[in-house]
Amino acid sequence: MSPQAEFHDRMLSLGLARVAEQAALASAHWVGRGDEKAADQAAVNAMREQLNLLDIAGVVVIGEGERDEAPMLFIGEEVGTGDGPGVDIALDPLEGTTLTAKDMPNALTVIAMGPRGSMLHAPDVYMDKLAIGPGYPTDVVSLDMSPKERVEALAKAKGCKTADITVCILERPRHDNMIAEVRATGASIRLITDGDVAGVMHCAEADVTGIDMYMGEGGAPEGVLAASALKCMGGQIWGRLLFRNDDERGRAAKAGITDLDRIYSRDEMVTQDVIFAATGVTSGSLVEGIKTEPGWATTETLLMRSKSGSVRRMTYRTPV
Repeated sequence: MSPQAEFHDRMLSLGLARVAEQAALASAHWVGRGDEKAADQAAVNAMREQLNLLDIAGVVVIGEGERDEAPMLFIGEEVGTGDGPGVDIALDPLEGTTLTAKDMPNALTVIAMGPRGSMLHAPDVYMDKLAIGPGYPTDVVSLDMSPKERVEALAKAKGCKTADITVCILERPRHDNMIAEVRATGASIRLITDGDVAGVMHCAEADVTGIDMYMGEGGAPEGVLAASALKCMGGQIWGRLLFRNDDERGRAAKAGITDLDRIYSRDEMVTQDVIFAATGVTSGSLVEGIKTEPGWATTETLLMRSKSGSVRRMTYRTPV
């Protein structure tokens, strides 16, 4: 790493888009073929290969799990040529492996990059998450509120009835009580089977997606990725790590986390400006999935920079 090298987000953004595109193209063959592991491995291999072409001294802080669990792109892995700025990288080579295997909507390849030390080194545990879109006062809702209180507070801030609020929740048995409490307010719920990074991002475009709030327990790594997206798109997210056993508490200690009950805001999960890229594998409400025709493949990528607030939608057509 060059000591003079600065994090030039504008120069690196197109390279990051290429990383997301190639991972999506690699997993495209596995759409609808029922093999989650093969789809994920194809995306991992392509993403790693592309990252190693970039002139960065990158460290994967959010990756495919711990070193002994993941063959590539594990937490702590170094990527890039080493000749460039030191950067933190958060990635999910295939957000929605089940969605890909079953050819269901909203499978994405997702990656974010920021200066070294800018991202929370979240261990691979669960996180209780709450997110809303831009335009609201800070802390209008909080993780310390009940689901009912959150819906009522957001409706008041939005100037509407609770029945006009739509909440996105991951469909899991652990959320049954939360779902019942939200529905008791009259609010509607958009249940998703997988892919909670996309679920959080939907809040930032409520006028398009119709989703006002996201809540529930999901992976902590996806929480940091979602915070990176909202850093670019606007909106608020809070996360609190959840630990089920001593092994998971040990992972937190290894990641340097001492306050196990801390609630992290968006800007505490991602402390500096970031760039974020997401390419559609299957079509969804954020981006179009990969389209194939004889000899060609077309992707759509969302490329965002928090520093400028710019959002690009890029179509890439390539011979295959």
